[in-house]
Amino acid sequence: MISNLTIRFATPADASAIAAMSRAEIEHGLPWTWREPRVRAAIADPDTNVIVVGPPGAVTAFGLMYYADDDAHLLLFAVHRSQQRQGVGGALLQWLEDAARAAGASRIRVEARMDNEAARSFYNERGYHE
Repeated sequence: MISNLTIRFATPADASAIAAMSRAEIEHGLPWTWREPRVRAAIADPDTNVIVVGPPGAVTAFGLMYYADDDAHLLLFAVHRSQQRQGVGGALLQWLEDAARAAGASRIRVEARMDNEAARSFYNERGYHE
């Protein structure tokens, strides 16, 4: 894990950067559904944690997890290509998993596109099963 990594809760000022990263890293080739207003709504939702790495306006990674009863769902998760393979994603996912357990989640669901072998490998290496 990276010792100097700062993970913080997203603020409304981060919504534009998260939406742009979602479009570039996750939703490319699909209809863009995680636009700034939807990200802002998630940030304001008490049943959702939105965390980021990087200063406002310069987000380099983010995770968005929704909690319902004993279930947690990782809705969005991305690390900028320049920061991949440096432990950033693992640290973000660990933070979100710890929060899910603290919230009483007995199951965490994640999604990855079938053709995204890097993401599928990332989750499989951390104990997630398809």
